[in-house]
Amino acid sequence: MPNNSTITKFRRFAAVLPALFVLFAALPSSAQSIAADGSFTPYSMFGVGSLARPGISYNLSMGGIGIGDRNYRYINYINPAAVTERQAQSFMLDFGIEQGNIYYTANPATAVGGTGSDLLKSVNNTFNMHHIIASFPIWKSSAFKVGIVPYSNVGYKFVTTESNDDIIAEAGDIKYSKIGQGSIYQTFLGAGATFWDRLSVGADLQFYFGTINRYSSATFTTNTSLRSINSGWTFVTRAISGKFGLQYRQPLAGNTSATIGVTYDLATAFRGENIRYAYGVSASGKDTVFHSNTPLETMSAPSELGVGFAIRNTERWMVGFDYTRSNWTKAFLEETPGVDIKATTAQAFRLGFEVTPNRYDIRYYLKTLTYRAGAYYEQNYFTLNGSPIARRGITFGVSFPVFRYYNAVTLGVDIGQRGSVADNLIRERYFLFTLSFDLHDIWFVKTLYQ
Repeated sequence: MPNNSTITKFRRFAAVLPALFVLFAALPSSAQSIAADGSFTPYSMFGVGSLARPGISYNLSMGGIGIGDRNYRYINYINPAAVTERQAQSFMLDFGIEQGNIYYTANPATAVGGTGSDLLKSVNNTFNMHHIIASFPIWKSSAFKVGIVPYSNVGYKFVTTESNDDIIAEAGDIKYSKIGQGSIYQTFLGAGATFWDRLSVGADLQFYFGTINRYSSATFTTNTSLRSINSGWTFVTRAISGKFGLQYRQPLAGNTSATIGVTYDLATAFRGENIRYAYGVSASGKDTVFHSNTPLETMSAPSELGVGFAIRNTERWMVGFDYTRSNWTKAFLEETPGVDIKATTAQAFRLGFEVTPNRYDIRYYLKTLTYRAGAYYEQNYFTLNGSPIARRGITFGVSFPVFRYYNAVTLGVDIGQRGSVADNLIRERYFLFTLSFDLHDIWFVKTLYQ
């Protein structure tokens, strides 16, 4: 067993270890891995993790807009009222995958009192299923949808070694690890209806579920007489909430119309289990030091208000803008020793457009493709060291018509950045690719001739 001096020194180091991770000192240079995670970012260490950007490839390739958009060719689940924009008797199914390439950079001259001039760098790749959504009509101008999408993701792994000569002389080489993994998913059932051909309303019943694991370890790599220390916690979450949406469409000249939309997400209180544990590992086996299983009562997310506006020419083009805002200052955000973290107000600005040269061209296939682009700026729900964590980027995409009806394959590309190398933070630059398969069919059609 380690003596009291070693334990005291370890506890002092463990108290500031999270801060060292945030300052990037724990990330190895030129490390690379591939994981089936929805996200891999040090900014997922806190709260409910890194919030997923809502939308399918159709939305994400236009900066993430969707609150004021109505398109009968795609499932727009961002606004519950948009489900009513469809062809009569049409069945729609959309499922997608996501792949990410993230590049991390920090300045060691500002990290942990360092004096180096070379930037520390690391890279990670992720791949995972992204969503699956189905939609079909109920009666006349009403419709129904069901689906599962990501809400938040946790993914990080930091490894560093003991550098204090006094501790190494007494306890030998020590490797410290801090790892997090998991996701919270959102399953929804929604319906909407249109009144007077212009006003559409909708509502979603949302069910959240998932597991988040966060743990750390101190492994004595050369002194086998000392027990390695492992501790962490697991959140097994579930919650029920709701979302409401409204859209009003105003016809303009010709086939052009303007739509304004509003969405409101209810505040969500996550419930479930909070499992805390600590155990030691030695050559003789594994000893449990602490284990508890208590109700999860502190994790929550605030309500969110969103407004959007779009102008669409039915078969040629569309341009739109979205704004969302949510106040996290009274929501769940646990304290982290050694890290100056504070909850704040999250907000997002999104702008996007699409254009189709000639949807019905029978000679040139490239003219039937739909091309999209957009941009976004998103303020995160917490600050670190007094600095806001912003995510900004540009997006591109294209839909390839396939077979008949409105079947298509949609590719989206997101090029962006989060954080910076200033203020002891980490800069992430990423390339995210989403691929959606947009399937469309007509139900309940009576055949005139046999």
